[in-house]
Amino acid sequence: MQSRLMSFAEAVTNVCVGYLIAVLAQLVIFPLFGIAATLGQHLAIGGMFTVVSIVRSYLLRRLFNAWGAARPAE
Repeated sequence: MQSRLMSFAEAVTNVCVGYLIAVLAQLVIFPLFGIAATLGQHLAIGGMFTVVSIVRSYLLRRLFNAWGAARPAE
């Protein structure tokens, strides 16, 4: 079982790595579609998608928790 501190460290690492991958992917993919953006715009777009991803992950986790709590024990 993971401690709360290690769970927090894992979550922060996951978000940071995801943000970095998103920005790097944008730097490669945007030009392929003729989209020009400054580094600052790439960082802002990556940040917005990161927030959306965190909210999505949280809501899905809560939904699955609710489903698990509603299921009778086997």
